[in-house]
Amino acid sequence: MARILIVEDEAALSDLVRSHLEKEGHAVEQAFDGRQALAAADRARPDLVILDWMLPGLDGLEVCQELRRKHLMPILMLTARGEVADRVTGLQVGADDYLGKPFSIVELAARVASLLRRVALDSAAASSDSTQPLAFGPLVLDPAGHRATLAGSALDLSKREMDLLELLLQHPGRTFSREFLLERLWGSDFDGLDRAVDTQMVRLRRKLGDVGGCIETVWGIGYRFRPELAQT
Repeated sequence: MARILIVEDEAALSDLVRSHLEKEGHAVEQAFDGRQALAAADRARPDLVILDWMLPGLDGLEVCQELRRKHLMPILMLTARGEVADRVTGLQVGADDYLGKPFSIVELAARVASLLRRVALDSAAASSDSTQPLAFGPLVLDPAGHRATLAGSALDLSKREMDLLELLLQHPGRTFSREFLLERLWGSDFDGLDRAVDTQMVRLRRKLGDVGGCIETVWGIGYRFRPELAQT
């Protein structure tokens, strides 16, 4: 069973999705605008968010960006907007999947199941393989030994650089906001600016050389590691 938050201003559609997901054993919470969604996410800590693009007040893109500043749960975005550019925008701001309206409730349930399986696999990998080396092209990180090598040569990384690299490599393709990285790596008591993250990232990229280009800046949000770039 998973905790799922549905953010949809069409009450009838929201109720339909909720009914179907509850029949599958999930605990479902509903929000009908952007502000409600952010409050519900902070309170309930859902395992997955189903998020409509067109919402009153804050729209789905703004909600998605705000969620990504604090949370790692997968986000499935719903929208009637059919342009490829719109889908790309949704994915770039932090959505994990995209479903156009109108949609089949069966397809939505299948996508939900797929995203939840990914969460389960990520969790299992984190618990069972957290000490296993992570290799992407010439870059190898050994979490157990707290060391990294590039083309066989040891990298001289600070503890914070090592922690940052490990977080990115353990979640390839996942976008991390500057706020999340600040709290995760510096702690909640840190009173500095998010420029600290940018400065740390510049240093890490420089030390990684060409592989540093695999750490992609996501405009307006933060950073993500694109493993496919390390293979070329």
